[in-house]
Amino acid sequence: MEEEQLDYVLVPLGLLVFGVYHLWFVFTILHFPRRTVIGLNAEIRRLWVSSMMTDPLNNGVLVVQTIRNNIMASALLATAAITLISIISVFVSSTSEASNISSKLVYGNQTSLISSIKYLCILLCFLLAFLFNVESIRYYSHVSFLSTLSTSKNNRVSIEYVARNLNRGSHFWSLGLRAYYLSFPLFLWIFGPIPMFACCCLMSILLYFLDTTSSFTQHLHSQSMKQDSSSNVME
Repeated sequence: MEEEQLDYVLVPLGLLVFGVYHLWFVFTILHFPRRTVIGLNAEIRRLWVSSMMTDPLNNGVLVVQTIRNNIMASALLATAAITLISIISVFVSSTSEASNISSKLVYGNQTSLISSIKYLCILLCFLLAFLFNVESIRYYSHVSFLSTLSTSKNNRVSIEYVARNLNRGSHFWSLGLRAYYLSFPLFLWIFGPIPMFACCCLMSILLYFLDTTSSFTQHLHSQSMKQDSSSNVME
């Protein structure tokens, strides 16, 4: 295989590996949520909202501080994303003049075109990370008002509504973090398609161990669910 054809083979293959893994991960979240960290955390947040909203006078400060920490984390990722977008845009604009000169001297030069595609993909990746984290801040800010309302455990509609908004904010934060994960192989694509393909494979393997739960974690979660259900029966 010629060196110029590696970009057309390894780059789509690496993105395919990364995409197939996330398709499997989304399928597992929808059908077997307790096998994933996101599914377990969603159930834990639902229990947390239920326990916090039943006694807002004693738990109000804790709720506000917890939501504030999440907002600060999302704001940090959003600020980093928009800063990287600005830096990359300045770098691309400063090198565009040299690329135009080289493309005029050599007819059919594809190097500048591929480089532009690389930087464009990185910019879109960080732009998605910025938008996802902004949406996460939006939901967290909304939950900070709703979670301090007084309610009873029998009012499941209000609790489920607040828990659903809290989980949406966490899901948008996870999507923003996934965009950061995708930026690593895109950055390595600048150095060639082989590092990019290797990074996609290694990143998929690493994310598998970070996203899935062990049997010990599932046992602890099942025990906490049993204790919560038994306390509800006693009440």
